[in-house]
Amino acid sequence: MEGRNHLEGMLSRFIGQGPYLIIDGEKYIDAASGTFNLPLGYTNDRIAEKLKQQIDRCTHLSSAYTREMSQYILSKLVKHAPEGVDRIWLRDVSGSGAVECAIRIAQKATGRSGVISLFLAHHGQSLATAQISGNAFRIKDFHINIDGSIKIPTPASVLSGQPQPSEDQFVDLEQFIQLGSNDNLACLIIEPIQGNGGNTVFPVSFYRKIREICRQHGIIIIADEVQTGFGRTGTFFASTGYAKELEPDIIVFAKGAGGMGIPTGGVLMRHSLDILESFEHSSTSGANPLSLVALNEVIDIIEDDHVLENVQQNEAYLRDGLLKLQRQYPEITGVRGVGYMYGFDTPTPDFAAQVIAAANRHHLIVRGSRYGKGRAIKVRPPLICTQAHLAEILHKLDLTFAELTTSAQARKEAVSC
Repeated sequence: MEGRNHLEGMLSRFIGQGPYLIIDGEKYIDAASGTFNLPLGYTNDRIAEKLKQQIDRCTHLSSAYTREMSQYILSKLVKHAPEGVDRIWLRDVSGSGAVECAIRIAQKATGRSGVISLFLAHHGQSLATAQISGNAFRIKDFHINIDGSIKIPTPASVLSGQPQPSEDQFVDLEQFIQLGSNDNLACLIIEPIQGNGGNTVFPVSFYRKIREICRQHGIIIIADEVQTGFGRTGTFFASTGYAKELEPDIIVFAKGAGGMGIPTGGVLMRHSLDILESFEHSSTSGANPLSLVALNEVIDIIEDDHVLENVQQNEAYLRDGLLKLQRQYPEITGVRGVGYMYGFDTPTPDFAAQVIAAANRHHLIVRGSRYGKGRAIKVRPPLICTQAHLAEILHKLDLTFAELTTSAQARKEAVSC
């Protein structure tokens, strides 16, 4: 009994309150949306009440019993998806699982196996999804191979207020396909905005270019919207807004789909790609009642509470505030983003770690990139954040960099003495 109470005591240290996390009575504003999976914040009364009701009924059902519910959710998602994307596979609770599902679909549809992915990409934590991701340090001690796969360089990020690069600055995907592959390519997978890689915002013309080349070669396009989906960029999916030129065949979603951290994941696809048999991809907890309840309610809340409009209306305030800080502090460079998915660079990974620690001292939660090996700082507040919340985040970032500047000056003076 004592051990059980001890665990409850540890958990009781943490209390969520919308975009705030209270730790041991201290209130922090979370500008990272948890692990980018809290678009509605830590708490939401509507979802919580529906979950409580469902817990009293049952928490698990075989997917044999939840197909009708999945189709109902599809009917609500279709109007937010790109034209022609009108089928769903809803049997996952993580982005990694959903990405693997999308790859299986592409392999079965094409009879080929290879995956084209990008440097700095992040597509999951499983062996297969880590292998196709673009951070080699994560797999140096592990071994798996998807035959025929290639990785291509990532184009330079579009910086806020800067002109987009011309197409001749992009990687020559056609040449990679012809010279670096063995005609065994099933799909290309891309995050419309790279998340863990450093909040890389691709030029719109890049989406168009890769779409044209993939169509010519019969390569299926997978949009990994695990981080960008469910309103993060100001439209329900990035591939119906900023990245609409991509015109994906498959969309993978997770994270934000659970609203306040409820695990769920799924795949949307064109009807011609609805080809998997039930035994070809599934998980024990896929399409469980709690995930379905949360997912269904999240869609309604985004619509009823005008969440997309909130992001669209306040994006400029967040962007302009970060650009103002960039002008004020030379350590902030390359402010970039779309919607409530922003980031900027710092001088080094070590400095980025100092920023995260200093921000924490000012009761601000931000996150870095590439598991601490990158120099970017990501600013991705919950989508419910008002302009007042954004002002608080920007003020605390100001305090953070002012503290670091003062500390650096003090060290210089100490050395000179």
